Amino acid sequence: MSTLAYSLNKYRVAALQYEPTLGEKEKNVRDLLDMVEEAAQHEARLIVLPEMATTGYCWTSRAEIAPYVETIPGPTTERFQQLATRYSCFIAIGLPEVDPSTNVYYDSLALLGPEGLIGTYRKIHSYITEPRWARDGDLGIPVWDTPLGRLSGLINTDAMYFEAARIPALHNADVVLLPTNWVDEKCPSSWWMARALENGVYFIAANRHGRERGIQFSGGSCILNPDGSIQAYLDTGNGIVYGEVDLKYSRDKRWGGRYESKGDRLEDRRPAEYIPVTQNSYLWEPLRYHSLYALGELPIGQLSCVGIIQANFDTLLAKAPTSHTEIIQALSSYIKTAMQDNAPASPDVLVLPELLLPGPQPWLNSGAPVTQEVIRAHFQQGAIEVPGPETTALVALAEELQISMVLGVAERAGSTYYNTVLLIDPEGIYGTYRKLHLTQRDRLWATPGNLSLQTFDTPTGRIGLATGYDVLFPETLRVLAGQGADLVCAPTLLDFPDPFGLAPTMIPHLSYVAPDGYDPTHFLIWRVRAAEHNVYLAVANWNGQDPDLAANGMSGIYAPACPSYPWPEVVADDDEPGLLMMTIDTREQRTGRRTTHILGYSPGDMAGSLTGELAYNILDSIPGNVVRSKPLLRKRQPFWYLDLVKPRK
Repeated sequence: MSTLAYSLNKYRVAALQYEPTLGEKEKNVRDLLDMVEEAAQHEARLIVLPEMATTGYCWTSRAEIAPYVETIPGPTTERFQQLATRYSCFIAIGLPEVDPSTNVYYDSLALLGPEGLIGTYRKIHSYITEPRWARDGDLGIPVWDTPLGRLSGLINTDAMYFEAARIPALHNADVVLLPTNWVDEKCPSSWWMARALENGVYFIAANRHGRERGIQFSGGSCILNPDGSIQAYLDTGNGIVYGEVDLKYSRDKRWGGRYESKGDRLEDRRPAEYIPVTQNSYLWEPLRYHSLYALGELPIGQLSCVGIIQANFDTLLAKAPTSHTEIIQALSSYIKTAMQDNAPASPDVLVLPELLLPGPQPWLNSGAPVTQEVIRAHFQQGAIEVPGPETTALVALAEELQISMVLGVAERAGSTYYNTVLLIDPEGIYGTYRKLHLTQRDRLWATPGNLSLQTFDTPTGRIGLATGYDVLFPETLRVLAGQGADLVCAPTLLDFPDPFGLAPTMIPHLSYVAPDGYDPTHFLIWRVRAAEHNVYLAVANWNGQDPDLAANGMSGIYAPACPSYPWPEVVADDDEPGLLMMTIDTREQRTGRRTTHILGYSPGDMAGSLTGELAYNILDSIPGNVVRSKPLLRKRQPFWYLDLVKPRK
C-alpha cells in the first residue's frame, strides 16, 4: 500500500524490548525480524526497536565495532524494509552507521516506511561510550511527515536534554521515537516522562535489558501519553509493548489540573527570554568563566539550611483578613511557631508560597461564585507597591528572625500589575522577579514580567527566582543554571502535575536506584527539573481545595543530582503544612581548599593544605560539587538549539 494512500489519526504502536548479544549481529537481526513481524501481525502500524539493537552497545573502539557498521540504507535496513512493505507499517531501528563518504561512524536511527527509507537520525548528545567510536550526529533533529502524523526520532541520552525533545514539539511533532539503552534508573524513566509532559507528545521508548560488559540496562520499554503518564510498559525480559496513539491528544497543547486549563505548553513560552539557552556557558571551567574580567565570580558558597512552608488554603488565616497587616501578622506568627517547633534548627533561606499577599483567592463568605471580575478585583485591589509598608514589615520580620525569605505577592507598579517574587533579607529587598509565564488565571489581572530571569548572590550561594509555573518550562531553569544559579526558589500556586507511581522493578541494579516497593513519586517533575539543570530547587506550593481553586502540594527541596536512592530531598505530604528543612552544599569542593592565586610551588607540594590533599588553583579545575560543575550543562549541544528562540510560525 502506498504511504500516501491512507492517513490514520488513531493507530496501534509497539515498542520492542530485546537483549542483543554483543557482536552476534546475524542472530540479533533474525530475532528482531521475528519480533517486528509479530508486532505487525498484531496490527502495530509503528514499531520501535532499541538503540544499537543489531549489534549490542558496549564497544571499546572503532576497530572493534568496524566489522558491524553499515550504511543507511544498507543490508540490514533492507531486510526490515521488506516487513514494512509487506505489512504497510513504519519501523524505527537503531544501529551503528558508517558514512561511506568519510568512513565516520554514528549511533543512528533509521525510520522505514512501506515505500522505503523515510529518514535517518544520528545521535547528537553522546553518552560516555560513544566517543570511543562514534561522532556526534550532524543531521539535526528531524520531524518526518507520514500518514501516522508527524514523527521525530531521538536516541537514548538525547532525552536527558530538554532541548532535543522541545525542538520537534515546536515543529508540531506528534510522536517521539526513542530507541535507547538506558541505565542507572528504574524505567520507564522519569526523564522520558518529563519530555512527554512538557511537550504534549507521545513517547515510544524501546529499551534493552540485561547486562553487557558489566553494565546493567534498565528495561522498562513503554508507550507514554502526552501528559507523561504510562500507557503500557514492560519491566524486564524480551517482549513487545503495545499501545495506541490518538493524534487529537498530541495536538492539544493545553495543560492543567482539576478545574481548568492552566495554559498552553507551547504558546505560553517566552522565546525572547531564552536566548542564553543557545549559548555554551559551561564549555570552559565554570569558576574561571564566571569570574572572567573580575565580574560575576560565584559566591564562595557554604553549607546552608533551606526551608519551605507548604500552606493550606485555611492554614495561615482562620477568617477573611481585613488588611495586609493582618495577613503579615498571621504569617509572622505562623513562621515563628514553626521555627520554635523545629529549634534549634533554623533556615538560612525560607521559601513561602506564591501570592501570599493578598492571598491566593478572593474571600467570599457569602458563597457567591468566583467570577473573572472578582478574581481581577481581588488581585489588583490587593496588590502592593514595592517597596512599600508591606515590604518594610516583611524586612523587619526577616531581621527579627535573621533569615532570608522568598515569597510571592501581587505587585502594583503605576497602572501595571505583576505576579512578583521577592527575595527579602534583614537589610531590605535584595531581589525582585516578575513572573514571565502567566497562567490563564494570572492573565485576568497581571502583565508578563519585565525584569527577565536574574540571579542574586548570597552567603547561601547564587539564588535564582521563579514561580512553579515558570519552572514547568524547562527553559527557565536552563537560563538560571547557565548564569551559575546554585539554588532556585519557586513560590508556587499549582494543582498539577501530580506525580506518577511505579511498581518495583525485577531488574537487579548494581546500586539502589529506587525504593524496594511501590514508589508513589517515581515521576515527580520538580525532581527531574532540579537534576537536569544541576541546581537545588525549593518549591513552596499551596495545598487544598476550594470550590473554584485547588493546589496539589508536593512542595519540597530537590537535589542537583539523584545518582542513587534514597534521593537527597525532602518532600511535603499532601496534608502536611508547616516547615520542612534540608541542608544544601554550594561549596566548590567538599574537601581541599580554595585559592584564586597562582600557586608558588610545584605540583605535589602539600604545604598549606588544610586536608593533606594537593592544593591547586580551583579556577583551572572542574569543581567537585555537581551544583557548581553542572556536568549536564557542559554536555549540551547548543549548535542545534536555535529553534528554541525563534517565534513559532
